[in-house]
Amino acid sequence: MSESKTASRSSFNFREALSTYSIVLILIGFLVLLAVLTEGRSLSPQNLLNVVVQVTPIGIIGLGMMAAIITKGIDLSVGSTVAVAAVVSASLAQIPGEKTLIANLPALPVFVSIIAGIGVGTLIGAIVGSLVAIFKIPPFVATLGMMTAARGIANIYTNGRPVTGLAKGYNVIGQESILGIPIPILILVACTVVMWLIYNRTRFGRHIYAIGGNEMAAKVSGISVAKAHFKIYTLIGMLAGIAGIILTARTGSGAPSLGNIMELDVITATVIGGTSFNGGVGKVWGVLVGTAIIGVINNGLSLLNVSPFWQMVVKGAIIVIAIIIDERKNRR
Repeated sequence: MSESKTASRSSFNFREALSTYSIVLILIGFLVLLAVLTEGRSLSPQNLLNVVVQVTPIGIIGLGMMAAIITKGIDLSVGSTVAVAAVVSASLAQIPGEKTLIANLPALPVFVSIIAGIGVGTLIGAIVGSLVAIFKIPPFVATLGMMTAARGIANIYTNGRPVTGLAKGYNVIGQESILGIPIPILILVACTVVMWLIYNRTRFGRHIYAIGGNEMAAKVSGISVAKAHFKIYTLIGMLAGIAGIILTARTGSGAPSLGNIMELDVITATVIGGTSFNGGVGKVWGVLVGTAIIGVINNGLSLLNVSPFWQMVVKGAIIVIAIIIDERKNRR
């Protein structure tokens, strides 16, 4: 009798582990499939490193998007926030000359432009958080409105033109390495550690999961749901600001078109990483694996010369499939 119980318990644990880490198997499957289709080009060390660098901004924002989705919300404005943070930061990092966006701009320390970019992203996130927390506007509506407004602000600020001629010290953020590791990856690692600590070792993190699990019960237990929502969207804005700086430093220019449709990749990475739209479920490592899958798919389809339009179709289908799988899990 005891042997049958042990066997049953062992079988149950195996299924649970398979369900939990299935996303890792999917990543490995994509890597193998694309390696075969691209004749091994997709698995070259340099290509894999480039993939990670390219998806770093997606992963950074995804770490914040996870909180919004856990609490049954969403942030559609992250791509536009990236653009505003990018152009503001770039405008302050320009080398003094005739073509600077801000007339008679003196040479400023790099940290000034970095703080400005992060500050602008944080401000946009705080505005969204206020709309959700104070005015009780649904996150979908609040962020949809900000998505349009912020993109307009980015174009107004630059008159629709890219901001070029950035200081070499600024471009180092996106183009150089430390001990062979690209700086954008180091920034992603730092953000991951901080966000893991927030989710798993702080009261705010516990409140996020409690609100996502049962908002009414969270209110009854004394949790300020409005304050948590404000913090969540402010945090997402800050992370979008960091992502905007990385993108600007990588390309050496800040364009108002940066981050266009980026929210699609961020949401896709977060959802396929196991964060549930039904709330209360999400893991930091899952977001990173989901981000890696998006990077591998984008890179593999590009190596195969697949049209960018078809790439959008593929990512849209992945979101739908991930939600279907999530719904089936919840029913069980």
